[in-house]
Amino acid sequence: MRVSRPQPAALTVLLAVTALTLMGCSTTGHASSVTPTPTTTALHPQVVTQNGARVIPDLVYSHAGGETLLLDACLPAAPKATSTANPAPLASVLLIHGGGWDHGDKADGGYREVCEWLARSGYPTFSVDYRMDPAYRFPAALDDVRSAVAWLRESAQRSRFDLDPARIAAFGGSAGGNLASLLGTTGSGPLTAGSRVSAVVDLSGPADLTGADATPDFIPVQLAFLGCPSERDCPAAREASPIFSASHDDPPFFIANSTNEKIPIAQSRRLAEALRAVGVPATFTAVPGAAHSIAMLGPELRRSILAFYASTVGANDSGSDASPGTGADPGAAGAG
Repeated sequence: MRVSRPQPAALTVLLAVTALTLMGCSTTGHASSVTPTPTTTALHPQVVTQNGARVIPDLVYSHAGGETLLLDACLPAAPKATSTANPAPLASVLLIHGGGWDHGDKADGGYREVCEWLARSGYPTFSVDYRMDPAYRFPAALDDVRSAVAWLRESAQRSRFDLDPARIAAFGGSAGGNLASLLGTTGSGPLTAGSRVSAVVDLSGPADLTGADATPDFIPVQLAFLGCPSERDCPAAREASPIFSASHDDPPFFIANSTNEKIPIAQSRRLAEALRAVGVPATFTAVPGAAHSIAMLGPELRRSILAFYASTVGANDSGSDASPGTGADPGAAGAG
């Protein structure tokens, strides 16, 4: 995760150079060898068109725990054609990267490709960073992605990006799949308000953090995220497990897991069963092989996901080709 932090050293150098210039002094010599450290956030983010999508990086969506939280906007290449001054509002997607809750970034190659693919398919997509362990424990990451959903519903974003506040979907892979599922199974009230979402795509998301159906090497990863010394002493484990919070008012789910990967397929199957047991539509797809998370995204799975979004939040008219394109292969980018 990249966050924006103050750069006191850079500011000191800049003020010193400015003072020398105002006094008519030369900045050659010792001062010229000092290069100010750039900030990580553009003061005025610019739209860049790449791989058939318009991308605006590093938009600030919240502040928490002393951090400035950022997201990237991936937008359809051309605004939706309309005969009126105000275009029809669009369904959108919040994209949540993986990385074991302790690494990863919204702009990682695989997730940027997914962001651009969804934008080419007509969905304004917002790829979000969030606070991670070891500096921050659960529920910090969940609080952050909730804040991002609420940010999308603010009037400024609705107007700027032509968003429909009643049609916001979530998409997450691996640790991001866990957070996307928690967005769907926690909270209360209508799916069209606050931090609730109207549809969830979960790829290889850990659904049960109590230790059931978990591989031995992944249990320490879960405990670090939860801030727990052991499985026996971890009250947060159930709270962070979407399988235990499924209820009748949750949104429809699309869940996919490979048959032989790091997140046992039994967890995803049990989540689908828990949702169906309370009357929530849940599509479960078993992908043959060992590909994890967004590395599963072949043409067939992509088509299934777009069909799921079309049937839940509705299809937007894409401004360009919605094919996978020539972006980075998620599997080649260390997808998590």
